[in-house]
Amino acid sequence: MRLSWMIGGAQGLGVDTSANVFGAAVARAGYYIFGSREYFSNIKGRHSYFNVLLSDSPQHSVNSTVNILATFDAETIFQHYDEVTDFLIYDKGVEAMTIDKVRSLEPEIAVKAAAILEKAGLGISIADVVKFLEKKGVKCIGIDYGPLMKDIINQLKMDPFVAEKARNMLCAGASFGLLGLNQQYLLDAIKSTFKNAKIAELDTLAAQAGFKSVQNSYNLKELPIKGHRVQLDGNTISAIGKLYGGLSFQSYYPITPASDESTYIEANQVLKTSDGKTRGVVVLQTEDELAAINAANGAALTGARAATATSGPGFSLMNEGISWAGMNEVPVLVTYYMRGSPATGLPTRSGQSDLLLAVNVGHGEFTRIVIASGDHAEVFSDAVMALNLAELCQTPAIHIIEKTLANAYAVMDEETITSGKFKIERGKLISPGDPENYKRFELTEDGISPRAPLGHAHMYYTGDEHNEYGHITEESENRIAMYEKRIKKGQLVFKVLQENQMANSVGSSDTVILTWGSPKGAILDAMEELKAKGISVQMVQVRLFSPYPSELMAKLLSGKKRIIAMENNYTAQGARLLTENTGIKPTHYVLKWNGRPMTKDEVVSSISDVVKNDTKKVVLNEGK
Repeated sequence: MRLSWMIGGAQGLGVDTSANVFGAAVARAGYYIFGSREYFSNIKGRHSYFNVLLSDSPQHSVNSTVNILATFDAETIFQHYDEVTDFLIYDKGVEAMTIDKVRSLEPEIAVKAAAILEKAGLGISIADVVKFLEKKGVKCIGIDYGPLMKDIINQLKMDPFVAEKARNMLCAGASFGLLGLNQQYLLDAIKSTFKNAKIAELDTLAAQAGFKSVQNSYNLKELPIKGHRVQLDGNTISAIGKLYGGLSFQSYYPITPASDESTYIEANQVLKTSDGKTRGVVVLQTEDELAAINAANGAALTGARAATATSGPGFSLMNEGISWAGMNEVPVLVTYYMRGSPATGLPTRSGQSDLLLAVNVGHGEFTRIVIASGDHAEVFSDAVMALNLAELCQTPAIHIIEKTLANAYAVMDEETITSGKFKIERGKLISPGDPENYKRFELTEDGISPRAPLGHAHMYYTGDEHNEYGHITEESENRIAMYEKRIKKGQLVFKVLQENQMANSVGSSDTVILTWGSPKGAILDAMEELKAKGISVQMVQVRLFSPYPSELMAKLLSGKKRIIAMENNYTAQGARLLTENTGIKPTHYVLKWNGRPMTKDEVVSSISDVVKNDTKKVVLNEGK
């Protein structure tokens, strides 16, 4: 069972809060959820929305359509009415509002919304939208928000400006009433969310008023919960993975959507270890991203388990610092939250267009470790793995997490996160016996030198080519040896990682969907429906991009009839790396670059088109 619920409204009026409360309440009733957050790139006022998928089994994506659309403003109705299939919850007080009067609605969306209504012979008001939807079989539930909120305000004797913000919880209450679940789950979620007693009372009354305004329509039953479940978003689970993996220093400069990770670590920087001891994490907010990468480099040289986190423009600024880390074999982790680009691009939307930048970041040839997570469980394990690989190989590691995963939350069985064996590996970190004759860049068979922290021996770090001691030299044979040393250390990655840590393979078929990152979730959710349509597919998801697992990928794709590259960028950058490293080219392409997450429905329709019609390239465009 998959049921999609969406709430929308002006940014700053509690859209996220109501979605989190609603999702927590549904989870308390025993259901799994996957929530996708979309928001405009301003602080307050522009349209944002939250799509929550609830199910009786774990889910990894959202739908293209919405069963229940919960609204408390006119803009949300005009923007999303063509997506709703079952119920529209709306404020009767805005029925006379017309599209042209909603000034914050983007012109392109307004034109499309009006055209659909006019084609149906209707006007462009909310009342016309209601008529349009009712003809399609959608049940429109008009609620008198104003009188209901006025009663609550009078009862609590609150400032109307403050109390009116509880309209979001009235929406959540009405939505929960449609589901037919015990409203106490919602009230408990409100109580645990709001610590201010007056605000909790306000939102409780608003939710109860919404609950009474509707009738049970879905008749959902409470489901038993086995084991322990957690509700986490991508930013938080990455932060937890880093903390679990022994992080001791994190630098950052605020940027969307990376900042939430660092603020979570800062809020939890004093930790209790399993043996009852206390350890801390230094979190440093720097003046810019250049300082952030250089601070992380410096911390790593002292022996700290060091990382930084950033997004598109910030990552561009880190190029030189990452190159310096490559030359000096610094074990630093950069968590790269990938968003819409180029330049500022779509700062609050998602994308996969920076993969080649991540793989080639920093001028020069040296080993960069680049891994990309496909779901929340992988975000956790990859955070630990990336810290380990950086120190084992003594080189920069890049961990890619797309905005789609960063700002999505899911209810998961805890065992899906903790089922792996996670061990902190620090590599050749030593205290030298002879500090004065210590060779920081000693030539070794595997390219990995014994690494002593600053202060433990005489050592030299510069941006120039150097000898084993770190002294600057441009001598030819030394240059060749050091160059090869920095390159060959990447071979250790293949010895350390298991195959499924380099690439996942799910299913067995001569039709392969080749992907990476967040599309994994939509593909997994679509595979059963495709099978019911008589279409068998195998998913191959690349997790390690540098060094590239050429032999493994050649083995996984050998003899396949169709290789369908499915990515969120224009040029199929993951597939380009496959061809560059193996000579294998995809036969078909399914691509999306509008900044919105790939949906399960899009995967089903596009793969069906490719298989049945041999369509060579499908471009997807779902999402507002």
